[in-house]
Amino acid sequence: MLTTVGYAMSGGIAVAITLMGARYLLDPGPAAAGFGIPGSFGERGQDSAWLSVKGVRDIAMAIVIATLVINGAPRLLGWQMLVLAFIPVADGAIVLRSSGPKVVAYGVHWATAGSCSAWRRCC
Repeated sequence: MLTTVGYAMSGGIAVAITLMGARYLLDPGPAAAGFGIPGSFGERGQDSAWLSVKGVRDIAMAIVIATLVINGAPRLLGWQMLVLAFIPVADGAIVLRSSGPKVVAYGVHWATAGSCSAWRRCC
């Protein structure tokens, strides 16, 4: 039962991460603001290129999760979700270091990290 819940939650995360990554590729300005980066980051060509890198990183991460769900590897999926929880922790630290809103760093990025690490119990 818990494995099924873990698979469903992991699949939902993979879809959400893919959509977020696509947003960074297609509309980087508002995506940067949603990330918590202050200022006009993402408006200039070079800045939007860095946001494209983040978009590709997010999509690749979603592909890893989807691959483990499709192959039915619950233990490996659980450990992978725990390891991938490091990414939103680092993202939250970047927001804080950039003087971005603390509510985004804690409420979005670090809450995501907590939820990713909680999947370890399901798988």
